[in-house]
Amino acid sequence: MGDLLSHLIDRYRLARPYRRIAEKVFSGERLSFQEGVALYQCPDVSFLGALANYVRERLHGDYAYFNRNFHIEPTNICVFDCAFCAFARRPGQEGAWEYTLEEIEQIVRRYAEAPVTEVHIVGGVHPKRGVEYYGEMLRRIKAIRPDLHIKAFTAVEIAVMAARSRMSIREALQYLRACGLDSLPGGGAEIFHPEVRAQICDSKATAEQWLHIHRTAHELGIPSNCTMLYGHLEAYEHRVDHLERLRALQDETGGFQAFIPLKFKRENNRMSHLREVPMLEDLKNYAVCRLYLDNMPHLKAYWPMIGRQTAQLSLSFGVDDVDGTIDDTTRIYAMAGGEEHPAMSTAELIGLIRGAGRIPVERDSLYRVRRIYNEHPPTEPIDLPMLA
Repeated sequence: MGDLLSHLIDRYRLARPYRRIAEKVFSGERLSFQEGVALYQCPDVSFLGALANYVRERLHGDYAYFNRNFHIEPTNICVFDCAFCAFARRPGQEGAWEYTLEEIEQIVRRYAEAPVTEVHIVGGVHPKRGVEYYGEMLRRIKAIRPDLHIKAFTAVEIAVMAARSRMSIREALQYLRACGLDSLPGGGAEIFHPEVRAQICDSKATAEQWLHIHRTAHELGIPSNCTMLYGHLEAYEHRVDHLERLRALQDETGGFQAFIPLKFKRENNRMSHLREVPMLEDLKNYAVCRLYLDNMPHLKAYWPMIGRQTAQLSLSFGVDDVDGTIDDTTRIYAMAGGEEHPAMSTAELIGLIRGAGRIPVERDSLYRVRRIYNEHPPTEPIDLPMLA
C-alpha cells in the first residue's frame, strides 16, 4: 500500500490537500465534507479515477457485477410536475398510459420461462391507486413467477399510496412486503438540499420523508438502493450534502445495497435549456461518490442513461456494477434522451465488462453470486489517457 501511495503522489505531483486526501483514503479514514467538495474541484480526473479504482479493487477486486432483469412501468400518469421529468403525463393527456393488472400479468408471462431473476417496477405517482392496488399487483406477479425478486416503488410512490390508503409508512411497507415486495429502488431522491429541491421538484416528498421511508424499510428488513440526480442546477456543495445524508443513514441502518448516480437528461422537459454535463464530469462524479461513500457496498452505473461507452469507462472510476439486461422495457430515460431501446443480452454485458479488463459476475438482486464468467481470460485492461 505504501509503494502504491508513493507512486500515486509522485505521478500526480499532488498538492498538500490532495496528498492528505490520498493518505486518508489509503488508511481507510473517512473524508470530511470540505474534502468531498475539494475532490469535485480537482482538475485531474485521472487522479480521481486512480484513487477511486484503488477503493473499488480493495472492495471487489476485478469483479464487475450485473443481473438479468426487466422493467415494468405501470403508468406514467403522475400527480407531480417535476421540472426535470420527461416521463410524467396528466390523465387524458397525449402519451399517457396506465396498465391494467391483467396487462401487467401479460408482461410477466412473457418472462415465465426466461432466466431473469428480477423485475424492477417504478412509474408515475397515480392519483387514484393506493397500497391495496399495488399489493394485488405484487401478488399476481408472484403467482406467475414465485422466484422473481420484486424491486418496486420509489419512496415518493410509497408516500402517496400510503396516504391514499390512510396507512402509516410502516403499515404500508409491511403490507407490501406481505404481498411480495422484496426490495426498494432508490429513485425519487434527486438532490436533497432544499435550495435545489425547491426548483426542480418542490411538490414531491422532501429529503426528510425520503430518508424516513428508507430508514423504515431497513428497520423492517427490506433492503434498498439510493440515488442522486446530478448535472443540472446543483453546485458541488449540494452533491456532497446529498452524499453526506446517505452516508449517515447507511451508518445508522446498513440497509443500502448500492448507490446509483443518475445523470440529468435534457430532452422534453422544462429544464431543456440546460446543457448536459460532459463524460468527464460523469467519470469525476463516479470517482468522488466511491471515495465519499465509504460504507456503501456497491456503486452502479446505469448504462441505459449514460450509454455503453461511459458505463464501460466507469469501471475504472470506482464503479463495480453495470445494472442488468433491462430488455427494452424502460422508457423513463429514453423519453428524456437516454438510450432509445435499452436492451443488452447477457453476452453483450459480459463483453462490455471484459472490454474494461474486469471479470463479469452475474448476481442476484441481493448481490449473491450466481456465476463468475472467468472461463476465458479478460482482454487487456484499457490504457486510459491522462485526463486533465
